[in-house]
Amino acid sequence: MPRLSEVDRHRALGLLQAGLPISEVSLRMNVNRTTIFRLRQRLHETDTVSDRSCSGRPRCTTQRQDRNLVRNHMNNRFLSASASSRQTRGINNQRISANTVRRRLSTSGLRARRPYIGPILIQRHRHQHTIWAQEHAAWYRIQ
Repeated sequence: MPRLSEVDRHRALGLLQAGLPISEVSLRMNVNRTTIFRLRQRLHETDTVSDRSCSGRPRCTTQRQDRNLVRNHMNNRFLSASASSRQTRGINNQRISANTVRRRLSTSGLRARRPYIGPILIQRHRHQHTIWAQEHAAWYRIQ
């Protein structure tokens, strides 16, 4: 079932005030009957149809620290998330995890990457590798 937007909630309440039963409104809005019932009940209890604030674990970093994380990773593209988490302290000087750093970076469209460790191939090496692979392609065919 789709979630009702703010506009749809007001439309459903308008249909209820027009005298339509809950089952008819739920069919028109393509939602469960209980959704309309709870929407009407919430309006009577709280005088609003907006979403209630949800509880949850508080964030361990501030928005300013999030911006600093992003700026540090923009300056040093190969900074790992674990190295960044060791450098950054959260609220009340608590440690933050590498996963927290990854989540903060992903909201900005970045990813924590480690640098490539291995031989650096130039264009000539890639070309020679492709030629070798084409010549030896028969080695990998299953007969």
